[in-house]
Amino acid sequence: CIRDRSRGLVVGVLQFGATVDKGANMERIGSLLRPKSADIVVLPEYSMFDITGLRPEESYSLAETLGGPYVRFLGRLASEHGVYVLGTLLERSGRPPKVYNSTVLIAPSGELLGIYRKTHLFDAYSYRESDLVEPGDELSQVFQVRGARLAVAVCFELRFPEVFRVLALRGAEVVAVPAAWYSGPLKEETLRVLARARAIENGMYVVVAAQYGSRFTGRSSVVDPWGVVVPDLG
Repeated sequence: CIRDRSRGLVVGVLQFGATVDKGANMERIGSLLRPKSADIVVLPEYSMFDITGLRPEESYSLAETLGGPYVRFLGRLASEHGVYVLGTLLERSGRPPKVYNSTVLIAPSGELLGIYRKTHLFDAYSYRESDLVEPGDELSQVFQVRGARLAVAVCFELRFPEVFRVLALRGAEVVAVPAAWYSGPLKEETLRVLARARAIENGMYVVVAAQYGSRFTGRSSVVDPWGVVVPDLG
């Protein structure tokens, strides 16, 4: 957790490696969150299940609607612990077998406050997220969380300065970035540089919650508006 003492905002960041087993992933999220205390907890991209290597039909079968068990589970966690939860899921789209790469903000009451569907898909380095995922059609709205103005960008969108500038112009002070940042040569350094650049350019906090495992870098972090990496989860 990292505290903004000027506002008393405590941000919790979960870093773990999800599998294709949704039940095991939910158990892991619950165990990580249970002993923590925060105003808002940010989960990594693909927390519901790791989509890597799945066929479109497989990912669509595992995906759920916003009214499904996974979002209800996040709502129970938010209500139980009295925190905002920024969770991620693969959501069934209207164009099967493609899914949305979605992020939901859930209030401490368990109410679903909003959703962001990733617009800039990871079609790079021989990977094509668009083979499985339908892009969203608009950038994140700005949410009020304990007096702070928070927006969302997802993983690959760190590479687009325009995304963060638009969110800053809309009033965002904090941008949460759920990520499943694929590992490879210099990828940890790239993640760090991009997060710092987006923070400095816009005078905002950037909160990266990244998956860690055989495929992913980890290196979740919070970057302050001066580009200082306050915590780094390694």
